[in-house]
Formats: sequence, C-alpha cells, structure tokens
Amino acid sequence: MQVPPARRPLRALIADDERLLREQLKARLAQVWPELELCGEARDGLEAVDKADALRPDVVFLDVRMPGLTGIEAAGEIVSLADWSGEIVFVTAYDEYAVAAFEQGALDYLLKPVEAERLAQTAQRLNSRLQGRPPAPSDPGAAMAGEAALDALLEKLLRLREKMTRNEAPQSEPPLRWIQCNTGSTTRLIDTSDILFFRSDEKYTLVRTRQQEALIRTPIRDLIPRLDARQFWQIHRSTIVNLSAIAAVTRDETGRQRIQIQGVPDVLEVSRSFAHLFRGS
Repeated sequence: MQVPPARRPLRALIADDERLLREQLKARLAQVWPELELCGEARDGLEAVDKADALRPDVVFLDVRMPGLTGIEAAGEIVSLADWSGEIVFVTAYDEYAVAAFEQGALDYLLKPVEAERLAQTAQRLNSRLQGRPPAPSDPGAAMAGEAALDALLEKLLRLREKMTRNEAPQSEPPLRWIQCNTGSTTRLIDTSDILFFRSDEKYTLVRTRQQEALIRTPIRDLIPRLDARQFWQIHRSTIVNLSAIAAVTRDETGRQRIQIQGVPDVLEVSRSFAHLFRGS
C-alpha cells in the first residue's frame, strides 16, 4: 500500500504598509493558527504581487490601502498569476458601506484592529478550504470551469475597485493638461494629449511621446485619478495608455493581449485584470 505524501504546512504572505499592523497580524496568527507558516511580508501593493508570484503562498492577507497598488488592484494581479490557487483575505479599516461591498464577493475580510476571535473564524474557514482543495484539474472541461470562476472573481474585484474610485476621487479637480518634467536645471511641460503612454518602474515613470521620452517621479497610482478617463486607460499595474495612440490590440497564443502604439515600436502588455477593457477587440 502506497502512503500518500504528507501535505506541506500552509504558508502565508502579509502585505501592509504599516509595520506595526503587520506585526500585530503576525502575532494574532501565531496565536490562533500556529501551524500557518509566514513565508514573507510586503510593504506595498507592487511588492505584494512580486512576492506572491515568487513565493506562491497559500494565503495572502492584503491591506486595502497601500502605496504602489491598492489591495484591490494587487488582488486582481495576484489571482491572475499562472497556476495561482491560493486565497486572499482583505484587511481593512473601512466603514460599514465598504464591508457590505466585500460581502458581495467570495473573498473574506478582516476589520482593523484585527480581533483574535474574528481571525480564528477566518483561519478555520481558510484551513478547511485549503486542506480540502484537490490538485489542479487535468480535464480540459474542469480547466475551463476554473477559468470562468477566475474571470468572475476578477469582475468582482474590478467592480469593487470602481466603487472605491468613485467614492475617493475628487469631483471638482479638472484633469491634468500638462505634465511637468525636470531634467537638471531644465523644466519641460508636455501636453497630455501628446503623451502616448506612461510606464512605471520602482522609482520613476516614463512619459512617452512620439518625439521624446521623459522621466517623472509620480507613480501610476497617483497619475490615474488625475488624468482624463475618457482619454487614458490603465492597462497594467505599471502602464497607462492614451486611447487615441492605440494602433491595434492583439492576442498571443496564451491569450495575453498586447497593444501596438501608432508611429513607435513600443508594444504594451495588458494584464489580465484589465483585459475586460478590450473584450470586443
């Protein structure tokens, strides 16, 4: 009789920009779920996505308000990772309205400050769900069902993010008309209508026009609410594109969408959490 291999300990990633709150959640988890292994911590949304991709934790605890990417945006990226099969729990200080929004989806949430009793309920539910999860299906029909479930989850995340954006965006501030770029002692003003796309790395954001490239320190997260939503769309956690600059949207053999830009060789990738924008393409 062959003995089945023992399951490895379940592993968790905690993402919160406040160190004290990370420490508090770690202490509470050690108290109510001592078998859970902490495999990593993240201080912002971008780091959370990168570490989830590298470490493949079974559970990711995501603060809703983080720099780089919000918890909602980070969740959309994480559940889009290839072969992702973990669970996400939001940690939030939001009021009753936001909690009600979370309850509409399949994700769990914890209110700050996290209480041990409430965390124990979450731990029991997650442990039961994760320990009883079967291996990834090899049947094509089951795989398609999994894809449909993932698409439905992404839709819920997108709707929730849109609610947050509507609630938080300033109503009276007009869209940006000019982007100020500093190079040494020289300051240039770039008309936003001339910008083809913005693309960020960890420290800077590239501003691309047909004639030039420039770097600014404003992150994508801070740019998107200040740009005209009728002209600019976010298509990736690190990319915003000017709709009038799009020459074509293509799909590769894996289903990933890519945008060709008019007049320049740059090709921009559309992440899965923004793929719904071009479903008719």
